[in-house]
Amino acid sequence: MEFQVHGALVEVLNVGVLLRGDSSVGKSECALELVQRGHRLVADDVVRLVEGSRSDSMMLVGHAPALIRHYIEIRGIGLLDVHALYGDRAVRDECPIDLICVLEPWRQEVEYERIGLDRPRQILGNVSLPCLTLPVHPARSMATLVEVAVRDHRQRRLGVNAAKKLDGAMRGKSSALRVGGGGE
Repeated sequence: MEFQVHGALVEVLNVGVLLRGDSSVGKSECALELVQRGHRLVADDVVRLVEGSRSDSMMLVGHAPALIRHYIEIRGIGLLDVHALYGDRAVRDECPIDLICVLEPWRQEVEYERIGLDRPRQILGNVSLPCLTLPVHPARSMATLVEVAVRDHRQRRLGVNAAKKLDGAMRGKSSALRVGGGGE
C-alpha cells in the first residue's frame, strides 16, 4: 500500500524521523537545522509512504515525490535545493520510518508528557509507530529535542528506558524505607 502525508522526513543517527504538525509550525525549519547538524533530509512537505516488512513486522519507508526530492521550503527565503547547498551527505532518497515527532504550538492548558514510562503510538496505514508530541515554544531548539528523542528511542530499542529505571529505583528505595522503618 502506498499513500502520502504532510510532513518532513529526516534521517537522524540512522533513525527515520517523520516530523508532523500543522502548516507553519516549524517542521521545515527543524529539518533544515537537523541537516546543518549533519543529518539527512529525505522529504519536505509531502512524504510518500510505502508499507513493507522487516523481519516479522510491518514497516513504512518514506520518500519524496521525484519532482520535489531534496528541496525544502523555508518561509522568508523560499525553495532551497538541499543537495546543491550541502552535498551528497545531506540527503537521502528514502528511509524507513522509526519515530514520529508531532510539533504543535505550546499551549499552557495542555498536559505534555513529563515522565515517559511508555511511548504513545500512532498508526499510519497498517503500521504502529512510537509518537512524541513536542510543544514548539520560541525559546526552544526543536532540532535538539528531536535529536534527544532519537537518542532515547535508540536506547529504548536496546532495552534501556531511563524513566522505568528511575521508577524502579525509587520503588525499591520506597519499599526499603517501609521495611526498615527508618530514615536515610
